[in-house]
Amino acid sequence: MDTIAFAREDPRMAGVMEVAFRWCSCPDERVQSFANSRPTVGGTHAVGFHDGMVAAITAYAREQGVLTPTDPDFGADRIGEGLTAVVSVKLDRPKFEGSTRGVLGNSDVRDCVGQAVQDHLGRCLKEDPDRAAAVIDQIVQGALRG
Repeated sequence: MDTIAFAREDPRMAGVMEVAFRWCSCPDERVQSFANSRPTVGGTHAVGFHDGMVAAITAYAREQGVLTPTDPDFGADRIGEGLTAVVSVKLDRPKFEGSTRGVLGNSDVRDCVGQAVQDHLGRCLKEDPDRAAAVIDQIVQGALRG
């Protein structure tokens, strides 16, 4: 499956995000996150990325009838199977937390990255039904195996 990538500036978080991801046949999720070119062990940008993925894929699956209105949303664990991603933000004022200062803590970044991922992935799924079907099928098949 092709890589989906985009960059977007968002004044609400006083910075720029760069996101690239794809699904492959491996069973694990591999998400690397960076803030101001520094590797992080997670944080608000990584949480926002997962939020956006869940929202876009769940909305598309409901539109296509794969999920009924009463079915629960896909969880991040189901969507993450086979997902490889890089989430990078460059911020004017990064706030690092944790004992090693390796977790990004800017709260506004979560919403900005989440909305950008949801918008971009949602558009990609609608524009490429074959790719969308492959993504949804991989998630559903992973759920059946799990």
